[in-house]
Amino acid sequence: MATRIVVIGAGYSGWIAARSLARHRDLAVTVVNPSDRFTERVRLHQLATGQPTRDLPLRELARGAQVRLVVDTATALDPERRRVRTAGGADLPYDQLVYAAGSVGDRSAVPGAAEHAFSVDDTASARRLARRLRSGSGDVTVVGGGLTGVETATEIAESFPGHTVRLVTDGAFGAALSDRGRRHLRTAFTRLGIDVLDEVRVTEVHTDGLTLTDGTVLPTGTVVWTTGFRVPDLAARSGLAVDDAGRLIVDSTVRSVSHPEVHGVGDAAVLRAGDGRPLRMACATGLPSGAYVANAITARLRGESPRPWRFRYVTRCISLGRRDALVQAVRADDTPIEAVLTGRAGAVVKEAIVRGTVLVQRHPRWASALA
Repeated sequence: MATRIVVIGAGYSGWIAARSLARHRDLAVTVVNPSDRFTERVRLHQLATGQPTRDLPLRELARGAQVRLVVDTATALDPERRRVRTAGGADLPYDQLVYAAGSVGDRSAVPGAAEHAFSVDDTASARRLARRLRSGSGDVTVVGGGLTGVETATEIAESFPGHTVRLVTDGAFGAALSDRGRRHLRTAFTRLGIDVLDEVRVTEVHTDGLTLTDGTVLPTGTVVWTTGFRVPDLAARSGLAVDDAGRLIVDSTVRSVSHPEVHGVGDAAVLRAGDGRPLRMACATGLPSGAYVANAITARLRGESPRPWRFRYVTRCISLGRRDALVQAVRADDTPIEAVLTGRAGAVVKEAIVRGTVLVQRHPRWASALA
C-alpha cells in the first residue's frame, strides 16, 4: 500500500514539496489548498498596480505528476488519528503530513488597520488595492519598511506618477542593507518622488489617514499595510508544539518535536540555520525548505537518517519598479556586505530569480540544488 502524504498549503514550500514527493510512485500525495491557483506572492505588488500577472493553475503545474488536489481549507488536525479535516467536510488520512500553511499580513495589532487599510497579502487583496488606486485616490501611504513595503511603494509611484506616495516605517529606512544599498534605495525613492518617514510608529488607522505615536495625524486617501505577519492557528489548536507566534517547532530535519510524523516548512514553521539562528519568512527560505522536506521524508521511508537541514543566505533582491532593482549580497547569516547590483542589471537579475521560483515548481528535479 502506498504511503499517504498530505501537504497543507500550496505555496512556494508546500507545492515544491508535493511535486518532489509525487515523483515517487510508492507515495500517494494529496495537497489541500484554498485555491486551485498558485499565488506568486513575490508579484502581488505588481498585481496591486493593475499589471497583468501569470495565471498558474495548480493542476497545470502538476502535469505529469500524481498529485491529488483538494481545493478547500484545512480546519482541523487530529494528530493522534492522523487525519486532516477541511471546511468542506473532507476527512483525509495521512501517514506523513507536511505543514506548509504559510502566513498572512497581520493587521490586528493596530486599531483601525484591519478595517481601513489595504494590503497585498493575497490575490484578492491586491486586486482590491488596484481598483482603489485606479479610482483616483491620489494620496497613498505605505506602512512598513521591509521588502514588501519598499516594493509596493516603488511600484505604486512608478505606475501612478500622479499619485503622492509616502512610506512610513518604525525602523531605520534600509536598515538591512549595506551603505551602498541604502544610498541606492534613497536615490530610487527620490527619483520616484516617494517621501519617507522612518523610526516612527503608527498607533491608529482612520478612514482618511493615520495617527503616529507623537500624536501627529497624517491625512491620506489610501493606507497600504505591509508590516508584520502572522500564521494560521491550526497547528496550535491541534495540539502540536508551537512557539509564541503559533509557528510549528521543528528539529534539525524539519520534523515536529512533538509529533514526528508531521513536518513543517515555509513561514508556518520555526526554521533555523545550522547555528540555531531563526530564519526570516521569505520565498528564499520557503523554496529550499520544501525541497529539503521531500528528501528527508523519502530518506526515512528508505530506512535512512536524513542529513540535517542546512541553509545560508546569498542575496536580498528588491524590485524598485520595473526598470530598477537592488540585489544586495549578504553573508550566510543574512548580514549585508557592500557588493550590490542595481539599475536595469539588477532588475534583470531580480526578474530571472522570480521566474525561477515558478520554473522549479514545474520541474521539481531542479529543486534538488536548493535542498
